[in-house]
Amino acid sequence: MKSFINTEVVVNDKFQKNYKYKITEPTGKNFDPMFKPDLSPKQMLTLGVFGGKYMTDCKTEFPKDWFTHAKLAEDKKDINLNYFKVDASQPLSVWQSKGWIYKDDPRGWFEWYCRYYMGRRIEDEDRRQIKRFRAMVRHVSQIRNKCRVGDYSCNTKQRQALLHWAYDSRKL
Repeated sequence: MKSFINTEVVVNDKFQKNYKYKITEPTGKNFDPMFKPDLSPKQMLTLGVFGGKYMTDCKTEFPKDWFTHAKLAEDKKDINLNYFKVDASQPLSVWQSKGWIYKDDPRGWFEWYCRYYMGRRIEDEDRRQIKRFRAMVRHVSQIRNKCRVGDYSCNTKQRQALLHWAYDSRKL
């Protein structure tokens, strides 16, 4: 995988104009030891997350191969593009009202994860987002306690939500 260390990324999309950040770590490497996602952003996009509507206007910010087999919606969210074919997302307005959105990542957790994966580091924000990621483990436990391994018809909304947080719920 190509390294982009010391590259400055300039973002111009629907949510940000002339936002800049620097890549300080190798792509997909040197994660905080408390952060162990099962899936890369590319894998998540290929499986089907966020009704296919999350990354449609920011393809120039991330590697082209992330989008080769990504399940993306052209116009509006399409839950049939989600791996489990259910809606497991809250509107961005809910995330905003709860104060979950960091100013540099106006789309939320997945945008933070994509940039973290690419090698951007923001110490306090990384710590906050990793804490939020780790809190999702309660859903892993609930599926393990309630569902048989491989029974994808059990707790589909919870399984889809876990995919949105880089947990591979297909293994549960």
